[in-house]
Amino acid sequence: MINEWIFWVIVAAVGVAIVVASVIVARERKRQRALDERRVSELDVPAEEGAPADEAPVAVDVEEVPAAEPEPVVEPEPVVEPEPVVEPEPAIDEPEAPRSRMARLRRRLASSNNALARALSDLLSVDRIDEDTWDDFEATLIASDLGVGPTTELTDALRKELAVEGVADPERAKQVLRSELVDLVDPSLDRSLNLEKDGENPAVILVVGVNGTGKTTTVGKLARVLVADGKTVMLGAADTFRAAAVEQLTTWGERVGVETVSSHEGADPASVAFDAVDKGAQAGVDVVIIDTAGRLHTKTGLMDELGKVKRVVEKKAKVSEVLLVLDATTGQNGMTQARIFGEVVDVSGVVLTKLDGSAKGGIVVQVQRELGVPVKLIGLGEGVDDLAPFEAEGFVAGILGE
Repeated sequence: MINEWIFWVIVAAVGVAIVVASVIVARERKRQRALDERRVSELDVPAEEGAPADEAPVAVDVEEVPAAEPEPVVEPEPVVEPEPVVEPEPAIDEPEAPRSRMARLRRRLASSNNALARALSDLLSVDRIDEDTWDDFEATLIASDLGVGPTTELTDALRKELAVEGVADPERAKQVLRSELVDLVDPSLDRSLNLEKDGENPAVILVVGVNGTGKTTTVGKLARVLVADGKTVMLGAADTFRAAAVEQLTTWGERVGVETVSSHEGADPASVAFDAVDKGAQAGVDVVIIDTAGRLHTKTGLMDELGKVKRVVEKKAKVSEVLLVLDATTGQNGMTQARIFGEVVDVSGVVLTKLDGSAKGGIVVQVQRELGVPVKLIGLGEGVDDLAPFEAEGFVAGILGE
């Protein structure tokens, strides 16, 4: 019984101890929670003035985090607009004045060694002029492409003059020879270019000739001559069968500062020629020069097309000049060309190119006789200014070495 009582006393004591311990723990937790809440409150609300020192806010160590440095502001690079590419304008040549050009060509002609010059030199270099001298003189003139008719006329006239005056002196013979040659070349022919405008339309120059005569080059050189004379010019590239001809003429135009009207390779030549004249009229230029195809004179179909070009152009404006370009070195073949072109397009003037040491100067007289039109321009060499108005007196003086 006692043992049982002791057991229950012990159990009761343990229970009381457990209860007391639970109460103590609960109170301690409550106190700790109140203390924590007080500390939090003191951190959020600053202490009032005069507050007891023990109620001062408790300092809490807070690790300072350095403020992040602001990222540098990168200014966008200014957008630089590319400068427009300006194509340099082609340098414009300053053409030589026509008069000084003719004087220079005369000097070159005087230094040339063509067949006509040699014949005259041989005649004047002998001590006395006898029958053998005349025979040699006559044969050499015929070989110089002067033609049988003009040769006979010149020889007979010289023999008559010298016989009447009894002249055997070479110096006196030279004076007589000069006079007869000038008459043969015929200074009375009008060798000026017809550049009169057709109302509001420009004067139109049609340049014709076979391949290889220097036709396209002559068109460019003629443009320089006219520009040097104060004319405004436009070029028409109607030689549409050769792309090189169009490029060559365009280059000439750029060099002298004139516009070139052209089209694609194989275009209708008559259409291109008409457009050139039409644009020339709109631009108010003085002269339009049309370069035609270098047609072979033996091909009838091509010659007919050349006639078509002239007819189509004349629907817009009158063709002022038709210039036939002949290579002075071609001799009788050049004369054949002259006849056929003359029948197709009514040639109004002749341009003799390559009248240098290899040419036979007598063709000047023969072509004028054949076509009944004057040689208006001559060319010596390949220089840009080696084209000048033909002058009978200058030509004769040149071949006589004066």
